[in-house]
This record gives sequence, C-alpha cells and structure tokens, in this order.
Amino acid sequence: MLFQIKSYLKFLWYSKNEHAVHSPFVFTLITKCFYDKKSKPEYSILKKYRKSLLTNYNSITVMDFGAGSKVFKSNVRPIAQIAKTAGISQKRSELLLRITNYFQPKAVLEIGTSLGLATAALALGNKKAAITTLEGCPETARIAQQQFKNFELPTVHSAVTAFDLYLEQPTLQQQKFDLIYFDGNHAKKATLDYFEKLVPTITNDTVWIFDDIHWSREMEEAWKIIQENPFVTVTIDTFQWGFVFFRKEQPKEHFVIRV
Repeated sequence: MLFQIKSYLKFLWYSKNEHAVHSPFVFTLITKCFYDKKSKPEYSILKKYRKSLLTNYNSITVMDFGAGSKVFKSNVRPIAQIAKTAGISQKRSELLLRITNYFQPKAVLEIGTSLGLATAALALGNKKAAITTLEGCPETARIAQQQFKNFELPTVHSAVTAFDLYLEQPTLQQQKFDLIYFDGNHAKKATLDYFEKLVPTITNDTVWIFDDIHWSREMEEAWKIIQENPFVTVTIDTFQWGFVFFRKEQPKEHFVIRV
C-alpha cells in the first residue's frame, strides 16, 4: 500500500491534461474520449449489471491459478463481495465503454473476466465487436456467463481456461485483435509473457490496455520494459491503466495523463 501511495504522488507530480499534449492523435483521444462528460444510455445498463451482482449474496468457490492449470489458492466468497472488491469501478467501466466506442474494435480479447463488469463495458461500447474473454475459475466464469445472457450480450465468447494455455495455442498467432484488455495477472513475468505471445496479433491500429501498472514495483518494471519495446510507439499512463499503441506513423512518445 505504501508503494502505491508513493507511486500515485509521483504520478500526480508528472501527470498533465490535454493542454500539455502536442500529439494530435493523443490530444483527440483525450478530449473526445477520456474527457467526454456526456451521459450515455449504456451507463445505466452498466449500473444495473453492477447492482445485480452487488445484491447477490450467494457464495462461490473462487480459484486462482499458477502456471498451466495448477490451482494455488481457492476460497469461498459471496458474489457481492467479489463484485465490490475485485470488479472494475463504475467510473472505469464507463471509460472503458467510451474507449471501445471511440476505437470501434472488431475483435477484442480480455484476459481476466472475473464477473464480467469490464466485459459488459467492452460489449456495450461496440455491440458489433466479437469479444473473447478468458477466465480460469469455472465458478466465476459461470456467474459471468449467466450475466451475459441476462443482459443480452451475445457477441461475448467466454472461455474457461488458464491464460498461458490459451495463449500458447498455435492458431492464436494467426488472429488479429484490435483491442486487448489485460486484467488477469498482475505479475511482471506473466505480463511480459502475455505481451510477447500476443505481439503477433497486433495491427497498426491495435490498442492494448494494461490494468494496475503501478500495483507493485515489479509491475512498474514490466511497464517500463513494455514502453521500450521496439514495436511500441505511443504509451499513455493514467496511473491505474497503461495504454499501448503500435502506430508506425507516430513518433515514440510517452504521456502521463490525469483522467
């Protein structure tokens, strides 16, 4: 916790708003998407989705996985508690919806479904997008799958699988993803492994979003390594999320932006 507080204070010191941005691409993204204050009808659906979980006091067995499909921790928790402590916030889900609406990705990959709060934002942001979301815990995935049915999100494909096993599929190299949301493993090695395995799936317009880039010293180290990768051109640090772009026409540049 102390590390995160220090990281946040450092972020506040270096962060800017749109007035300090000279890149037209990033300036437009910030003003038209990040700072878009207009209400959207999909926001109310996200609130209903969240409320349906926060009022569900049934308990499920939550399993965390290590390498492959090996379970290293399991516990019984109420669904409402998982939604409150592990799910994306309403503010962040609205931002994720705006991002998906702004970029209009056709193929989306989410690493870490949990109860599907972020998945719903991705699906509602572009209702034509084909979304694949990965979850290792069968019970958590089951609740999310039921939510997708209840809220009529037919474009979401939920895969119950260990992340590394899914990403090792030879056929994955032949796919292209327009947007990838990384929210499944906040460890340096896993994050960098996912990065390397998914680089073949990028296009010039692909956007990647990494959650909790300041979660720990190791995650900050992983974020710096990602920034230096030769495939990466533009990155944006919003403290909780790190945005990565691969646009060859853009000069390599890093932004620290308050949202």
